[in-house]
Amino acid sequence: MVRDASGKAPYRRIADQVIGRIDSGELQPGDGVPSVSQIMEAESVSRATAARVLTVLRSEGYVVATPGVGTVVAARKTLTAGSDRLRMLQAGGDGFREGERVEILEAGIVPAPGDVADALGLDADTQVIRRRRRYLDDQGVITLSTSWLSGSLASAAPELLVAEPLPKMTFGLVEERTGRRATRRRDTVSIRPVAEEDAGLMEAEAGTPTLVMTNRYWDQDGEPTEYAVDYLGVGRELSAEYDLGEGA
Repeated sequence: MVRDASGKAPYRRIADQVIGRIDSGELQPGDGVPSVSQIMEAESVSRATAARVLTVLRSEGYVVATPGVGTVVAARKTLTAGSDRLRMLQAGGDGFREGERVEILEAGIVPAPGDVADALGLDADTQVIRRRRRYLDDQGVITLSTSWLSGSLASAAPELLVAEPLPKMTFGLVEERTGRRATRRRDTVSIRPVAEEDAGLMEAEAGTPTLVMTNRYWDQDGEPTEYAVDYLGVGRELSAEYDLGEGA
C-alpha cells in the first residue's frame, strides 16, 4: 500500500483529518462529513480509498449513515461499565440504564486460564464459570463482556450456567445465594485491538483499537468473587466525576 510523507496510508490520513475536526468541535453531532465524491475531488484519491475513509469513520463510531441525509457526525456514546451496574444494583435498580439490553452469548464451565486463576485465587486449570454477554442500546454495542467466577458457585447458583439473563445479574445472584456481597473492586484500563473473531459482535473492523476495562471484585471478607473483561464499544466515552471537597 502506498503511504504518503506522514507514513500513513492515504485513507487513514484523511480519516484522521476528519476525526481531528470532530474532536476539536469544528464538526458537531449531526453535521455532515465529506462524501465519497467530495473526498475524491479534494484529496485526489480513488473511489475505493475515499469509500474506505467513511468505512473507518463508521467502524470507529465517529459517523453514522442517515437515510436521506448522508453521513453525519455521530452523537457521543455514553458508557455503562460493570462497576456502574454494580452501583445501580446496590442502589435498588436492575443494573441497566433506560434503553439498554443484554444478549447472553454463552455460559458454562471451563478450565481457568492463567490470568483468571490468578485473579480468583485458584490453581491453573481449575474449573470456573464463564459467562459472556453483549450489552447494547439504541446506539449499538456498549460492551462485549466476559465474566469468570469460581466453579464452586454452580451448586448454589446453577442459573450461572444457563445462557439467559439473570434478574439480579451475577453480583445480586451470588449475594442472594451465598451472602457474599461485592464490596471492593479494582479497574484496569488498557487499549487493545478488536480480535477477528469478535469483530462481528463488536460491530467494528478487526484490529480497530478500543478501550478494555478489566474488573476485579472482592467480597466483605476480602475473597475474590468475580473477574471480568469488558471490551468497550468503539466510539464510547469513558469518564468519571469526583467530589474533591473543600481545600483540594
